[in-house]
Amino acid sequence: MRHYEITLIVHPDQSSQVTTMIEKYKEIITTGGGCVHREEDWGRKHLAYPINKIYKAHYLMMNIECDKETLDKLNYNFRFNDAVLRNLIISKSEAIT
Repeated sequence: MRHYEITLIVHPDQSSQVTTMIEKYKEIITTGGGCVHREEDWGRKHLAYPINKIYKAHYLMMNIECDKETLDKLNYNFRFNDAVLRNLIISKSEAIT
């Protein structure tokens, strides 16, 4: 299994749903045999440039370990979730805790 760092930018109107989103993504990772090493909720921050006329957004960061199929499921969920404005998945050489 490989290690990944995932950063999500969530629509500010969905800030109350962030905890349920994290739990949903954690469930996908653990059912795929992976684990979450670290998760951080950075809260609302100003965006460097507006996305769809939105100037603030909720930031999340997770360090995970999973296989390619689980990562594809996560990426599919990020892509078709309207609350996720942007996502970034970076491959890491080791777990960051």
